[in-house]
Amino acid sequence: MDNFDVCIIGGGPAGIMAAGAARAKYEKVLLLEKNKQLGKKLFITGKGRCNITNSVPIEDFFDNIVSNKQFLYSSLYTFTNDSVIELLNKYGLNTKVERGNRVFPETDKSSDVLKAFQKYLKEMQVEIRLNSNVNHIKYTGEDFSVYLNEDMVINCKKLIIATGGKSYTATGSTGDGYNFAKSLGHTITDLKPSLVPMELSNEWVGDLMGLSLKNVLLKAYKGEKLQHEEFGEMIFTHYGISGPIVLTMSNYVNRIKSKLHLYLDLKPALTNEILDARILRDFEKYNNKVLKNSLNDLLPQKLIPLVIKYSGMDPFIVVNQISKLQREQLLDSIKNFKLDFSGFRPLEEAIVTSGGISVKEINPSTMESKLIPGLYFAGEIIDVDGLTGGFNLQIAYSTGYLAGISV
Repeated sequence: MDNFDVCIIGGGPAGIMAAGAARAKYEKVLLLEKNKQLGKKLFITGKGRCNITNSVPIEDFFDNIVSNKQFLYSSLYTFTNDSVIELLNKYGLNTKVERGNRVFPETDKSSDVLKAFQKYLKEMQVEIRLNSNVNHIKYTGEDFSVYLNEDMVINCKKLIIATGGKSYTATGSTGDGYNFAKSLGHTITDLKPSLVPMELSNEWVGDLMGLSLKNVLLKAYKGEKLQHEEFGEMIFTHYGISGPIVLTMSNYVNRIKSKLHLYLDLKPALTNEILDARILRDFEKYNNKVLKNSLNDLLPQKLIPLVIKYSGMDPFIVVNQISKLQREQLLDSIKNFKLDFSGFRPLEEAIVTSGGISVKEINPSTMESKLIPGLYFAGEIIDVDGLTGGFNLQIAYSTGYLAGISV
């Protein structure tokens, strides 16, 4: 049996920060990773470039956290976005800021981010064991026994679980940590996909595959009540819709139990009156054309027959014969284009996992379990999540660092 002061399970961003911070206090610190390399999820963030963090002032981070933001005050202020950038700079990584205040490596290579973290762990003399799959954990009342298999058991005084969520299972985030936490008496809140595309049941959805829309407004209703809306870009896929506003929307509505109703405002910058005047101008321009051939200046060609269909109008009516009432029907179809929501894509395809270990059972000032002394949690395994743009990675660094200095 190997004996350590601190053992960290999970070699992602939270585990890396926890291990380095713990090594500043303890001699024998072990970082266990089930994959053959650390930080596998870092490689796929920011489309392979690694969106390290976000450069907004740290107080603005809380506007971009959806679940349990108050729980994160101590961790985010203890180890800020500036802190992680300074750390990476120290170990040879230069960074740059792009649209939306997203921070990337200057080289656009996620592998360079990982190299900097590896230099940090090497300097801190953290012992790292790769290809180490933890089967189960036992708490003796004084310390922890971490079982890799029947023959390999690691004993430690303090234990930090930073195994990630259950999204992107190919990176090793298979939900093991939830089972460990549950076996140690912790409550796991419902796990939901977050920052995830949406599926539609409209029969035409495949016909729109690849159609990208900019400056549109996506609205989600529960019954008659508006739940959330997002303005920006989106794209149609073979199963439904994706893109920035769809992913962000999912984070706000994935906990709603009843059926959602989605509508697209295709021209949100125009009031009804201005849009009506615009339609009239187009009708004058194409005075002798049929309706389906008169909207090319206003709408993407693929959408025109669907907008007309939803308006209930005849696509072959000559525009100079269209009444004001019919124009109002067309306008309503443009401002409230109905999407038949059927569900979210699977959790395995989500960028992050909503839900996790209940924050009621974790001390936010230390990340220590309120149930078992010496047990700590960090990163996505906790029931906290934010929007895209580097916010979730920062949550991982901050909670990892706080757990590491608190052990």
